[in-house]
Amino acid sequence: MERLEAALEKARQDRQVLQDVPAPQEQEPEIVTPVSDPWSEIKEIKITNRTARKNRINTISQGKEAGPYDLLRSRALRVMGENGWATLAITSPNKTCGKTTVCANLAFSLARQSDLKIMVLDLDLRRPAMHKLLASRPKNSLHEVLRDKHPAKSAFVRVGENLAFGLNNSPAPNPSELLQAKLTKKILSEIRETYKPDLMIFDMPPMLVSDDNVGFLPIVDCGLLIGAADSTTISQLDICEKELSELTNVLGVVLNKCRFSDNDAGYDYEYY
Repeated sequence: MERLEAALEKARQDRQVLQDVPAPQEQEPEIVTPVSDPWSEIKEIKITNRTARKNRINTISQGKEAGPYDLLRSRALRVMGENGWATLAITSPNKTCGKTTVCANLAFSLARQSDLKIMVLDLDLRRPAMHKLLASRPKNSLHEVLRDKHPAKSAFVRVGENLAFGLNNSPAPNPSELLQAKLTKKILSEIRETYKPDLMIFDMPPMLVSDDNVGFLPIVDCGLLIGAADSTTISQLDICEKELSELTNVLGVVLNKCRFSDNDAGYDYEYY
């Protein structure tokens, strides 16, 4: 009898334990937040054929007029790749050498390689001109972004999936001090970290006009010097190439606005 009572008591205890165990809760489905692509948040613009012809942007599509820039692109990629360089400054001895036009054409030529992401920043802050070439004015100026007044994307426009331009809609006050500021270097580093371009190109001021380049070029991997056949002297090129070599690595020198015919090769080149 005692054994039966003990067994009944144990059964009652086991039932009580089971009743005390909380019922399994249904798990809510995990919400997966999609990772946004910073490039997709940049305002996209279209370059019309009329704008391209008017501003001599010849490399949006492949063709005869894109040939010299495509050659420059291939050589630049080879040398920069061999040295592990990812930032390029484009400058000239003086104004009217066409450095901004070369910069834009090189960028569009590079962007035709869909596996590359290219970012171009207009740092010619005394006479910004890239927005005129693209016929697009940004919401805010890049020089305001560098002063941490606005987010980077407000000064950027995007052409296609892999080419972005940081533009100005007005000259900057105190450009030399801005280019040498620690905050500028910090924000540029943040832009590179956010957008992760394969190649970043800076359209810089002419070297013989101001000291704007002196404090900035040392943080750039290499520089390209643009001379104009109809206005730049050999002496000016020599002076600027020497100064450029003291500030950064010299990628090369391009003679712009040089028109000639190469009958032996069967091609007519018009460099601009």
